Formats: sequence, structure tokens, C-alpha cells
Amino acid sequence: MASYLITGIAGFIGSSLAHALVERGNEVRGIDNFSTGKRENLAGIEKRVDLRELDLKTPSVALNAACNGVDYIFHQAALPSVPRSVLDPTSSNQSNIDGTLHLLVAAREAFQRDGRLKRLVYAASSSAYGDTPTLPKHEAMLPLPISPYAVTKLAGELYMQSFHRVYGLPTVALRYFNVFGPRQDPTSQYSGVMAKFIRAMLRDEQPTIYGDGEQSRDFTCIEDVVSANLLACSAPAKKVAGRVFNIACGRRITLNQTFQALKKIIGYADEAAYGPERTGDIKHSLADISLAQELLAALEKVSAS
Repeated sequence: MASYLITGIAGFIGSSLAHALVERGNEVRGIDNFSTGKRENLAGIEKRVDLRELDLKTPSVALNAACNGVDYIFHQAALPSVPRSVLDPTSSNQSNIDGTLHLLVAAREAFQRDGRLKRLVYAASSSAYGDTPTLPKHEAMLPLPISPYAVTKLAGELYMQSFHRVYGLPTVALRYFNVFGPRQDPTSQYSGVMAKFIRAMLRDEQPTIYGDGEQSRDFTCIEDVVSANLLACSAPAKKVAGRVFNIACGRRITLNQTFQALKKIIGYADEAAYGPERTGDIKHSLADISLAQELLAALEKVSAS
């Protein structure tokens, strides 16, 4: 039985990882400040999770203790959303850059103390690529982040690589592309477009598409993201440590197509409303997932289309 620490454990992806790990009989420890995470996401496994309410924005003895004695760390904690970062870049910086650095320092101390930590997997973001016209996006491309959120997630990647090169910390960064699935919060104004569409249609409300709807996304099922994180832990360190991998379906679909597909499934009768393009949003997103398939093993690729 392995021991895992999940930051942001009460969030969408963190809680999905927690459920998967508990179901496999692992020991799970979790950190969350509950700024966006929800305790109900851990329903059914709460008694099997060592849950610690901590804020990574401040280094602490409690954070150091949380990193001690674990085999793997999944760093999912972040202040999500491009629009939120545009409105409040300072908070995004504090949570996503300062918080990541504080975790890395605590993990480094634990690693140097007993060498037990085998992998630290970081939740990176495809937003780091920016709005470059080249498709598909591959890991060797020069990142050109647009939004403050994208900048913070790219900075986290660079810190992961630095701590691997300087201290030997076995880090891996996974660039997620538009993740969707159960436990994604549809009530937040900053939630993903898939969750917002579904919630509006089920409530017989009119979904809003920002822009002309021809922008495309590589929607990625949460099951694939969980699998990729577990594979990043089991893959040989010499092949993956210090590296970045795209985690996606490898197919794209426009927002208009997404709306029409969900409309048919749900039986929604109305059409979508259209609003102005949002600052910081990119036009098209499509991942080249060949590197992940080669070094992390084949992804299941649950398609949204």
C-alpha cells in the first residue's frame, strides 16, 4: 500500500484522484483551503482520508508535516479560471505560484530527509501554449501564455523543472486540456463550459456562448486525467522526471458543436445565447498526445465528440 498526498483534494480533479486511490486501497492524505473545493466531493471516503485544512499561500510547519512520509504527491491545488485571473491577477499569483513554491520547498525537505518521495506530479495547463495558430500543440513548442492564470501555471512548470534539476526532486508536469466530468462544479461562474452548458439546459435556462462559438477545444474526460496521474507515478523516473506531458483526448470540437451535441442528449429545445468574446480566451486548442502515449502508456481517450 502506497501513501499519497493530494493538494486541492476537495476540488474537481483532486477529489477524483482521491476516490480512485482509496478504491485501490491506498493511504490518502489531503490538503485543501476550501476556497473553491467542496467537502461533499469526498462523500463516501471521508473516513478513509487524512484531511488537513491548509493554505499553501503561507509556508508552515503543518505543510512540512503533510509532506513527510508520503510516496507520491499530486499537486492539484490552484485558484482556477482565466477570467478570474484577469479580474484579480494578484490572488492567482499568490495561490498558484507562491503556493506551488511553498509546496516544493516542503517536498524537497522531506525528500532530502528520507528519500521516500518517488514522484511529485503537477497539474499544469494547456493555457500555457497561448493562442498560437499551430495545431496540434506539442510539448516542444514555445509557450506563449496570454492570461495571468496561464502565466502562473507555466511558472509552476518551470519551478518543477528547476527543483528536479537542482535538487533531484522527481517531478512531472501534466498539461491538462479542458477537463470535464463528475464533480465539476456547475454553479461557479468560473466553471468549465461543458458543466455550465449542462447545468443551464437541465434547468431549462439559456446557455451563453462567448464569441461566435467556432472556437474549438480538446475536451478531456476526468477518467483520462486520473489515469494519466497514476501512470506518471508508475512510469520509470529516468524517462519522465523533469518533463512535461500533454494530457488530452487528441481531438477537438467547436463550442457550437458541443452545444448541439448536448442539446440532443438532454432534449433541450432552445438555442444558445451569444455574448462578447472573453479576454484571455484562446481560439483553438488541440493536443498532440504522442509523447504521453509513448512514455506514460496509452491513454484511454474518452472522447467528448
